[in-house]
Amino acid sequence: MSDPSKLRVFLADDHPVVLAGIKSLLIADAGIEVVGEAGDGPAALKMASELKPDVLVLDLSMPGLNGVEVAREMRVTSPQTKLLVLTVHEDQSYVRKLLEVGVAGYVLKRSAAADLLRAVHAVAGGGIYLDPRIAGQIVDSAVNPSHVGSKEQAVELSEREVEVLRLTAIGHSNKAIANSLQLSVKSVETYKARAMEKLGFHGRVELVGYALIKGWLAPAPEACG
Repeated sequence: MSDPSKLRVFLADDHPVVLAGIKSLLIADAGIEVVGEAGDGPAALKMASELKPDVLVLDLSMPGLNGVEVAREMRVTSPQTKLLVLTVHEDQSYVRKLLEVGVAGYVLKRSAAADLLRAVHAVAGGGIYLDPRIAGQIVDSAVNPSHVGSKEQAVELSEREVEVLRLTAIGHSNKAIANSLQLSVKSVETYKARAMEKLGFHGRVELVGYALIKGWLAPAPEACG
């Protein structure tokens, strides 16, 4: 039986050696329990949907279903599970796709030894973690510095709009944000739409870039599941 005091983590990677290496990194942390593992996309989706771990560490390139597809389905079958992609891919297009489907963490495999544990704890705590090599690209491409500078002079976001945007950037659903902030789903949608319009943003990638600049993405005590 799982220890409720530990973070429950599920692993998915189609390379057995890599899977074993990831597992050894995680179980070295006394606060983490690896509750399952899978070597392909369909098995990862089925098992993780049933186990509903706190964090799913997911390879991007897997047979059957790729990481984007698994992540998209997991947001429906187990929305409380935080999604963390561990991959060799540094192409910004992958990061953008994953952020749009609600992934909370993106770590490069070459950084795993140094960053994986930090990333797991960050996303489990309600934050977002982007590999430093990726974060800079997202900020540069998602938010034009001159655009932000000029817009911020004219844009004033209310405290509630900031709260809604921060939780949206992290990847929480409208329903989860409504429960956390004790608002109706309709009110959350209104706050989000109004704030995004003020900032001239059209999607989560732009929002995450902005949130990185503003320092909104650290775990917060009130973060919802």
